Amino acid sequence: MNSQNSRYEERLGTDRMLPLVFKMALPAVAAQFVNLLYNIVDRIYIGHIPEIGTDALAGVGVTTSIIILISAFSSIVGAGGSPLAAIALGQGDRVRAGEILGNGFVLLILLALSTSFMAYVFMEPVLLLTGASERTLPYAVDYLSVYLLGTVFVEISTGLNMFINCQGRPAVAMCSVLVGALLNIILDPVFIFALDMGVKGAALATIISQACSAVWVLGFLSSDRATLRLEKRYMKADKEVILSMLALGMSPFIMASTESLVGFVLNGRLERFGDIYVSALAVLQSAMQFASVPLTGFAQGFVPIASYNYGHGDKQRVKDCFRMAVIVMFSFNFVLMMLMVCFPTLVAAVFTDDDRLVETVRWTMPLFLAGMTIFGLQRACQNMFVALGQARISILIALLRKVILLVPLALILPHFMGVSGVFASEAISDAVAAICCTLLFAWQFPKILRRMPVRSA
Repeated sequence: MNSQNSRYEERLGTDRMLPLVFKMALPAVAAQFVNLLYNIVDRIYIGHIPEIGTDALAGVGVTTSIIILISAFSSIVGAGGSPLAAIALGQGDRVRAGEILGNGFVLLILLALSTSFMAYVFMEPVLLLTGASERTLPYAVDYLSVYLLGTVFVEISTGLNMFINCQGRPAVAMCSVLVGALLNIILDPVFIFALDMGVKGAALATIISQACSAVWVLGFLSSDRATLRLEKRYMKADKEVILSMLALGMSPFIMASTESLVGFVLNGRLERFGDIYVSALAVLQSAMQFASVPLTGFAQGFVPIASYNYGHGDKQRVKDCFRMAVIVMFSFNFVLMMLMVCFPTLVAAVFTDDDRLVETVRWTMPLFLAGMTIFGLQRACQNMFVALGQARISILIALLRKVILLVPLALILPHFMGVSGVFASEAISDAVAAICCTLLFAWQFPKILRRMPVRSA
C-alpha cells in the first residue's frame, strides 16, 4: 500500500478532532447538497413546463416513493458496509475490510437488477397506489420508465461512494457526486426543453449523470490511489460478511425506505383531497431535503471517524466525535427549518409560479416542518449507533419514526383534522421520534463505551 495514500486513512485516528470532523464532513455535505440537485433541478424545470407544469410536477412527485425505495437498497451496502470496513481498518484487518467491499459490490448489482425489474413490472398499480390520478399518471410513467433503466448506476454510485469516505478521502467522494450533478444540471434543460422530451428528458439526464458518477467511483476504488481497493479475489460470496452487512445496513435501509412508505401513505391520503395537495407535498419534501440531505452528508463525514476509533479502541476520540456531531447537526437543522417555517412562500416560488400551489404550500409548510426543528438530534444519535455497529438499536429507532408513528397518524388524524391532519402527522412523528432517540442514546452510549475493545497499539 502506498505510504502517501495510507496517511489519509491513518489521520482518522491521529488528527485533531475538530478540524478532522470538518475536513471529512464538509466535502460530504457539499456532495450531498449537489446530489440534492438531481431531484430539485428536475422538479424546478418540470414545474415550469408551460401549461402542464403543475400536473407534471405531481406526476414526478408520486414516483419519488418508488425511487427512494430503490435507492434505499444501496444504503444496506453503503451505510451498513462502510462502518464495518472502517472498524476493520481501525483494527488493522485489511483482509476483512476488502471482503466487505467486494461482497458489497456483488450485493449491489443483485439488488439493482432485482428491484428495477420488480418496479417495472408493477409500475402502474404501484403509482396509482401512491396517489397518481388520471391526469398525473402519464407523467409518472414517462419519468419512471426511463429512470429504471439506470438503476444499477444509482446503486453503484451511492452505495460504493461511502467506501471512499471510510478511507479518509472525502474530497474524492465529493468529486464523484459533482461530476454527475453538474452534468445533470447541464443536460436537464437540453433534454426537457431544447429536445422537447418533457419529463422523459429529465429522467434521461439523471441516469446519464448517475452513470458518470458510477464510473468515477469504480475507477477510484480499482486504482492504486485507494488504500481499500475493489479486488476480484474478495468478490466471492461470504455468508458471515453479507449477514453482518445486512444486520447493520438494515437500520439505514429502513430509515431511507420508510420515506418511500410515507410517500405511499401521504400521497394516497392527499390524492383524496385533490392533486394540488400532492403537488404541494412534492414541494414540501424537496424543502425538507434541503436540511435532511446535508445532515446525511455530515453523517458520512463523522461516521468513518467514529467507526475507525471505535475499532482502534480510543474511547475519548469517539466521545469527542459525537459531541461535535450533535452540536453541528442540531444547530444547522434548527436554523434552516425555522427559516423555511417563517418564509414558506419564498421556498414555494422556487418550484412553481402557480398562485394556487404557492398558497397551498404557504399554509402547509409550517405545519409539515414544525417537528423537523429538533430532528438534528435524532440524526446525530442514530448515525452514531450505526457507526458503533449497534444494529438492533439502530433498527428500532429507524422503525419508530415512520412505521410506528407516522403511518398510523397519517391514517387517523385526517378523520379529525381533514387534510391538515395528513401534514400534521409528519410534524408529530418527527418530534416524538427525536425525543425518544435522544433519551435512548443518553442511556445506551455509556454502556457501549464500557464494552469497547482495548485500544490498539
